[in-house]
Amino acid sequence: MKSVAISVSKSLTHLRVVGVLTAVTVLLMLQAIQVSAQMMPNTFADLAEDISPSVVNITTTTVIAGRADQAPRGIVPKGSPFEDFFKEFEDRRRGGGNGGPSRSSALGSGFVISADGFIVTNNHVIEGADEIEIEFFSGKTLAAKVIGTDKNTDIAVLKVESDTPLPFVNFGDSDTARVGDWVVAMGNPLGQGFSVSAGIVSARNRALAGIYDDYIQTDAAINRGNSGGPLFNLDGEVVGVNTAILSPNGGSIGIGFSMASNVVSRVVDQLTKFGEIRRGWLGVRIQDVDADIAESIEGLDRAAGAVVTGVPDGPANDAGMLQGDVIVIFDGYEVEDVRDLVQTVGNTEVGKAVDVIVVRDGKRETLSVTLGLRDDATLARSDDAPISEDTPKEFENLGITLSNITDEIREGLELLDDTVGVVVVDVLETSEAFKKGMKSGDVITEAGQEKIASLSDFEAQVEATIEGGRKTMLLLVRRAGDPRFLALTVQD
Repeated sequence: MKSVAISVSKSLTHLRVVGVLTAVTVLLMLQAIQVSAQMMPNTFADLAEDISPSVVNITTTTVIAGRADQAPRGIVPKGSPFEDFFKEFEDRRRGGGNGGPSRSSALGSGFVISADGFIVTNNHVIEGADEIEIEFFSGKTLAAKVIGTDKNTDIAVLKVESDTPLPFVNFGDSDTARVGDWVVAMGNPLGQGFSVSAGIVSARNRALAGIYDDYIQTDAAINRGNSGGPLFNLDGEVVGVNTAILSPNGGSIGIGFSMASNVVSRVVDQLTKFGEIRRGWLGVRIQDVDADIAESIEGLDRAAGAVVTGVPDGPANDAGMLQGDVIVIFDGYEVEDVRDLVQTVGNTEVGKAVDVIVVRDGKRETLSVTLGLRDDATLARSDDAPISEDTPKEFENLGITLSNITDEIREGLELLDDTVGVVVVDVLETSEAFKKGMKSGDVITEAGQEKIASLSDFEAQVEATIEGGRKTMLLLVRRAGDPRFLALTVQD
């Protein structure tokens, strides 16, 4: 009996231990579920309700001058007895008799950043507009004026006058946004009015083409009309301005780009204070340090920094910087590459005296440089970094904007490694190219029956077509790998 009692006692003790462990396990599971619920909200409704009043729709109107001498193209031959009849018909169809001016409208998004009516949007949303109308979530509309713009970051600041304080939102710290964080995009996609979409931060520090690029990539749905709208974190702070998408069909495929708020806030601060951007200027020509350069220069222990390839008249020249110097530290910050240095210099106050550490003859030397004012008009003569060859170029006479195929574009459009050409990044909706079905994401591989590998090749073919007296240029366009020929008019 004693032995049985001991056995029962041990069994009870075992049950108590199992019960305690089970309770602990359940508690940990409940805590895990609670943490998971905090990370993945059940709804974005409360957030959307709080921040929607600060988001605006933007409608721009542009007056397009007509041309009285422009004959109807492609209907009847010039000089035909029916030319006047068809010209009158075309004028009526366009709504402007005798080739008179017409009005073109465009839509975009933005957000209010102050109670007194300052609004942020993309520069490309309002560029060239004669009238800008702001529609608020309440339905109220106000006219806006442009305070300042910055093409390098594609940011514009507008101002409206309101009798009552306006609801507004604040910028958050985009540097704290992590890959995988929830974000919410708001705006006016495809002119459908106020709309909300949610996704995550897919990548950070993306560079598309510009030297000041710092994009947050997101899979939140972004479409035409979302441009200029805010990208929010779950605290209702703006961490990005929705600017661009990669898409073979012009719609969202889950690859959208928002200019990081830490870039935007600095630009907005200067535009509201000065009406223009005042970036620091070092006055050097530079290139990246690759592994071969690092190995060949005494005093460099890694492939980082920026090699000085030229020192024209300017702040760096005055401070004694020489060709061949390698800039490794600027104002206390270690320089990783050219892009890093250009952004750091541009964000530094004009007129500030900074210490620049360079590697020269195997030793480190410290130079004191007083930064000048960067003037984009002088880029051809002297610049901290030349304009990237990958910067998209607008061909106004064709109504299209093209870009070289960068690694990001190749990945986003899922192009084969051997795909060579230029990518269509935008098509003007009033252009002949748009009417003939050209879309963003199309790849132009031939122009004028010549293979092209870059923007410079395409530009050369346009010039050759014009110089040869031809009015149209034949393009070979590929979409999803399928080729088709398309002829565009290069001159009237």
